[in-house]
Amino acid sequence: MPQTASPFLAEGRRVGIRRITLADGPEFTARVRESKDLHHPWLFPPDTAEAYAAYAGRLIGSPDRAGFLVCERDGGAVAGFINVNNMVGGAFRSGALGYGAFAHAAGRGLMREGLDLVVGYAFGPLGLHRLEINVQPLNTASIALARRCGFRLEGFSPKMLHVDGAWRDHQRWAITAEMRACS
Repeated sequence: MPQTASPFLAEGRRVGIRRITLADGPEFTARVRESKDLHHPWLFPPDTAEAYAAYAGRLIGSPDRAGFLVCERDGGAVAGFINVNNMVGGAFRSGALGYGAFAHAAGRGLMREGLDLVVGYAFGPLGLHRLEINVQPLNTASIALARRCGFRLEGFSPKMLHVDGAWRDHQRWAITAEMRACS
């Protein structure tokens, strides 16, 4: 019996990761609208077809960004998203991660599994050596996820990113390929 090719770039026990596509817009934006209370005031993913098209357009085919969806293996529902932004090659070989869970998947460990898969993909096929997560100090769920995935706190940056109408302080969490090999 022929086996069907997996739609995923990498798979864990409960989730797989795949690249974001324009066709994901309806499900993505519906999940964002369902998750507004979970995301506010930390992030504001696109919640309309137009905003999603612009967002996905910045990720698809970009040499310095990669957008991934974390999907449940059982049924394929989108549990969250993880982007690798500001990828730089050469001697730096680094990228910055941004992510968000959707409300129906929050607290189930799916994003932890998905983030681990994206980190492995970034250190493998993407050829990166270091990944950084910048998170607002009161975003305890995001900090807990970074910590559970082996990222270490490296510093504090006052007024680092403009979020929700103001410049916000952020903690810098990072992991290198060597650190991951030890976990």
